[in-house]
Amino acid sequence: MSILPVSSLQTFEAVARNRSFRVAAEELSISASAVSHAIRKLEDLIGSALFERHGRVIELTSTGQSLYSRVGRAFDDLREGMELADGRASNLLRLHCAPGMAAQWLTPRLTRLAKDLPELEIRLSSSSLSYRFHGDDMDIDISYGPPKGEGLISIPLGLETVCPLCTPEIASRIRLVSDLLDYDLIDSELKRVQWEDWFAANGLSGPARRSFRFERSYMSISAAVNGLGVALESLRLVERELESGQLVAPLQGKSSDIQYHGHYLVVPSSSKSRRSVRQFCAWLTNELGLPNPLDNGDAATAAARLEMSAG
Repeated sequence: MSILPVSSLQTFEAVARNRSFRVAAEELSISASAVSHAIRKLEDLIGSALFERHGRVIELTSTGQSLYSRVGRAFDDLREGMELADGRASNLLRLHCAPGMAAQWLTPRLTRLAKDLPELEIRLSSSSLSYRFHGDDMDIDISYGPPKGEGLISIPLGLETVCPLCTPEIASRIRLVSDLLDYDLIDSELKRVQWEDWFAANGLSGPARRSFRFERSYMSISAAVNGLGVALESLRLVERELESGQLVAPLQGKSSDIQYHGHYLVVPSSSKSRRSVRQFCAWLTNELGLPNPLDNGDAATAAARLEMSAG
């Protein structure tokens, strides 16, 4: 067999990893036609097809899978080696996080994160929308809700329990689910689980009117702490308030609370081998008591165990 061109192998690795000719073209800063040409050239040299198309979805053939298991590992090792040669780059972690998770869960743990991983340089940003990765501008997103897009590794960050929360003073007068109808209910507009969902799970129709509406969860939590009413929020986001006694869950064990996958760790496939990414993923999943999908030294095998976002 002829020696396979490195440029063609690089193009093949990008297509196979991202499961997309278009995303590979953007990543490599070449045209889509150049990607197609490189793949055809590689297939001609090998004498076998590497990809199969099923509508808009592409899949590796058995030959493609065999080649990718070797080529993917080689390029992962190369990327990791280049990062190790540039210590500062490998220590930089560009992190985007949903506002509620950032304000209520992550920020209070930054001191511990800095102690556990003192070599990491963290750059944290936040907005209500899942991050749209453009090229190589961000390493990780902690999104609220499942992400959309191609070439993304999506890791659900465990089940969250959503229940009514209020001050101990208000809680002292709440014994039944129906008692909530006598109190001001606080809405978080962007939350995926709303009061209507919670009341329906408990066999009641919620009131048509709310007294307070806030855009973000951390605002609703603050309002509840200040006694404005009863908020419906994730127990994950109120760990500090529950521990300090500022908030309590008056109906816990007396009602049917809702559990759902609220937050997801999202990593571009091209970033999964970066040392800073792997370190943060290990730290985050350990904090949440979850298995770390990137703990396998073989990045290609680890990636195969993750949920690939279909876009």
